[in-house]
Amino acid sequence: MTSSCLPPADRERRIILQRLAGVGLAAAATAVGCSLPALAAEGPEKPRLTIAVGGKGLFYYLPLTIAERLGYFKDEGLNVEIVDFPGGAKALQALMGGSADLVSGSFEHTISLQAKGQWIKAVALEGRMAGIVLAMRKDRAARYKSPKDLKGLKIGVTAPGSSTNMFVNTLLAKEGLKLDAVSIIGVGAGAGAIAAIRRGDVDAVANLDPVISTLEVIGDVVPVVDTRTEAGMQYVYGGAYAAGCIYATNDFIIHNPRTTQAVVNALVRADRWLQKATPEQVVATVPPEFYGSDRGLYKVSLMKNTAAFSPDGTISPDGVQNVYKVLRSFDPTVAGARIDLSKTYDNSFALQAQRKYK
Repeated sequence: MTSSCLPPADRERRIILQRLAGVGLAAAATAVGCSLPALAAEGPEKPRLTIAVGGKGLFYYLPLTIAERLGYFKDEGLNVEIVDFPGGAKALQALMGGSADLVSGSFEHTISLQAKGQWIKAVALEGRMAGIVLAMRKDRAARYKSPKDLKGLKIGVTAPGSSTNMFVNTLLAKEGLKLDAVSIIGVGAGAGAIAAIRRGDVDAVANLDPVISTLEVIGDVVPVVDTRTEAGMQYVYGGAYAAGCIYATNDFIIHNPRTTQAVVNALVRADRWLQKATPEQVVATVPPEFYGSDRGLYKVSLMKNTAAFSPDGTISPDGVQNVYKVLRSFDPTVAGARIDLSKTYDNSFALQAQRKYK
């Protein structure tokens, strides 16, 4: 295949174009500005897939559930098994260990792994706001003035190494505190986190909705740093951010471009649906275990997070840059590595999906 329209040095993109066919070929060709003849669409190379996620019931990953529940994966010729883990770090381990094909996880991992010489790439955005909240037990919240006051506390996160852990690390770095200034305890992304606060196992939690809203309504915690809001995002991250996303290894994307496109099609379609759906429609779509006996509380939590969902699945360069800046502030491995941010994400699949689902 002739690829004279490609930069000669871009070996990875050349390989992708050489292997792509059908929809995947069109997506990558559009991304690099080439004009290619239309080819007959082929089905996904790997129709049976496993997607790992660290806290499926969190709003952070809601587009994944929407795509599953509304049959969007099936519409793309995919049979997807979603495996839920206590936190994003565990989902990442499943990918790197070979038991998952893709991950619905935090964009931060694409950068932190590149710093260690491992390559994964985000192909669709689920959330443009972190949505993570640092909430303190009510008896301690009044004493919190700044992240300096976290020193010596036990803080529950979804899992060590997850985005919630990185969120705490970011707050510590703002005050020049070392990461061992607090004790990090994995408490999961659901009932375990709520129980940890109620039992007094931790002094604070860094978690997401609906966990945080549940604890607020019960009256056990007070949010002290809240990235469900634009103000909170600006304070913690400095503005635009790449949060929840779908990522895979470079090898998987290169060898399975049509499968990757099919997954992204489903996720972008879910992103689009969420932009128009009412809270009632969302509640009617998610599994009953997401809201339990309190549909009203779930709707209240949802309304605090609607601005966080990506409208179209694409990842902004500014959001990527801010993730990198934040990671450098506390992770010496990232700070000391040469990171090529352009290789942490690929918008070509989302752009192609947007043309299919306008």
